[in-house]
Amino acid sequence: MTDALFLTLSALAIWSGWRVFRVDSMVRASFQLMVSFIAVGLIAVLLAAPYIGIATIFMMAVEMMVMALFMVMFMMNPAGLNPMVMVHQHRFSVAAGIVAFAGLSAAVLLSNLPAQRVPEGADVVRDLGSELLGPSMLIFETAGVTLLATMIGAVVLSAHSGRYGASDAGSLPPGLTPGGEPAGRKPEDSGGHHHHHGGH
Repeated sequence: MTDALFLTLSALAIWSGWRVFRVDSMVRASFQLMVSFIAVGLIAVLLAAPYIGIATIFMMAVEMMVMALFMVMFMMNPAGLNPMVMVHQHRFSVAAGIVAFAGLSAAVLLSNLPAQRVPEGADVVRDLGSELLGPSMLIFETAGVTLLATMIGAVVLSAHSGRYGASDAGSLPPGLTPGGEPAGRKPEDSGGHHHHHGGH
């Protein structure tokens, strides 16, 4: 059963990692990468490294979700969902992938990995967690609240109802006086065309 799960998760990690470069939007690529990392984390759990596996799943799931939300918020390509080419410099990318795969495979196959067994009944996860998080728990808790606030802010900013009204009707700040001109910098009249930086 363990061997079957290992082979299944390995195939899923490789397939979803390959799909990162085959899907046609940044948001879909983020979710494919998240699936690949989750599969790798579960493989670590199968290899008796539950702390590293669960930490990988938690960290990568949050990171990929934040990345997808920011893609929806800020990409010039609307919401990061419109079709686009995800790979540039194709030959260099293929060569770099092959070299990286060969190097990592050689490191795994040729390294003299330790075979020292953990003592029976040792609470490894608790000891490792205390060593890593004991003096830094406040920092990790603060970082967690900050990430949560970031995700909530991303959802609010990308919602249909903009800060100053419906997003499809344009967002203008309110006037300084009732019925007055909008405060702040006025949007430039570009004739309906968007100017992109670096396009000149």
